[in-house]
Amino acid sequence: MSDVLEQLAQVLEARKDADPETSYVASLHQKGLNKILEKVGEECTETLLAAKDAEQSGETRDVVYETADLWFHSMVMLSRLGLGPKDVLDELASRFDLSGLEEKASRGQ
Repeated sequence: MSDVLEQLAQVLEARKDADPETSYVASLHQKGLNKILEKVGEECTETLLAAKDAEQSGETRDVVYETADLWFHSMVMLSRLGLGPKDVLDELASRFDLSGLEEKASRGQ
């Protein structure tokens, strides 16, 4: 499963410095981190709305579609910051032997 994320990360890196006229990813990077974060926020909101609709209708296609957009834009954000899916997957893996409540407490929140 993480192979797809790694492949996407490679594509995002390759397109980071492409021509912004022909690459959506390059156009986001050209506009800067604030624009990328704006897109992450927009996609997050759309994902939340799709999930609420799915709970009522039972139709989940839009949730999957919007979550893919959210993940994509989150990965653009990570790329902008010199990070990738491995960083997030490693963090998730480190939590396997820790309950969610213990993990939250360890952050002091």
